[in-house]
Amino acid sequence: MASNGSISRRSFLAVAATAPLASAAPQARHIPIGLELYSVRQDLAKDLKGTVTAVARMGYEVVEFFSPYFSWTTDYTKEVKKLMDDLGIRCNSTHNGANAFTGDGISKAIELNHALGGKFIVMASAGRLEPGLDGWKKLGDTITEACEKFRAAGLRGGYHNHQAEFTPLEGERPIEVIAANTPKDFMLQLDVGTCVEMKSDPVAWIDANPGRINSLHCKDWAPGEGKGYQVLFGEGVSPWKEIFAAAESTGGVEYYLIEQEGSRFPPLETAERCLANWKKMRG
Repeated sequence: MASNGSISRRSFLAVAATAPLASAAPQARHIPIGLELYSVRQDLAKDLKGTVTAVARMGYEVVEFFSPYFSWTTDYTKEVKKLMDDLGIRCNSTHNGANAFTGDGISKAIELNHALGGKFIVMASAGRLEPGLDGWKKLGDTITEACEKFRAAGLRGGYHNHQAEFTPLEGERPIEVIAANTPKDFMLQLDVGTCVEMKSDPVAWIDANPGRINSLHCKDWAPGEGKGYQVLFGEGVSPWKEIFAAAESTGGVEYYLIEQEGSRFPPLETAERCLANWKKMRG
C-alpha cells in the first residue's frame, strides 16, 4: 500500500494516461467585445479622449471609430492610438463613407487606419447608386478595386449592412450581390438589428458566408412603439445564442461590437448597461 502523501504505481499510470486528453481539451476562444463609438457620438464630439477613456474603463476591449475620424490629421490619429495603447484597448476597424474606397480617399484611409493600428476599413454607406441591382454590382467592382490596394497595404475591406441591403430588389437581396461580387477575404460586417428588422435570418446569413462575418454589430431590435433600436442589447428579439454559435463556428468572428442608436438612458449609461447585459449573457 502506498504511504500517506503518495500514490500507487497503478494510480500514477492512470493519471498520466489521462493527462494528454485533459491538455488537448478545447479551450473556449476569447472574442473581444467592443463598442461602435457612434453609440456615444454626442459625448465623443465634445470630448473624444475622455469618452474613449470612459468606454475603456467600463470594460470594453475594442472601439470602432466612424466617419468623423476621416478628417483627422495623421499626428492627431497617432495621439489617439497612444491613448488606446495606454488604456489597453484596440481599434480593429473604422466606419467610412464610400469616399474611402475611391480616388485619393483610398490612400488617406490606409494612412489613418495604419496610424490607428486597425485591420479593417469598412464601408458603412454605399452612397448614391445607380437604380436596380446593376448599381450594387458596380459597387462590388469599386470595392474589389479598393481591396487590392488595401490588401497590398496589409489591410482588409469590409461592408456594413443596413435595412436596404436585406430588402429584396428585383428578386434578390443587395447584400447577396455584394457578397457575390467582392473578394472572399472581404468582411461582411453584420448589423444584426437591421437584419432582424427586415425579417431576414441572421444565422442563415452567417452560415451562407463562412469565414466572412469577421465582426458583428450587436444591435438589438424589437417590434412595437417606443422599441425598435431603442431597446438595450439583450432586450430585443434577436436570437443571440444561435447567432453567437454560428458566428464562432462558421462566421469566423474576430470581435463583437455593441452598437446603440439611443435608448431610455443617456449614451454612456446605455453603453455600460449594454455591456452588463453582455456579461450576463456571455459570462
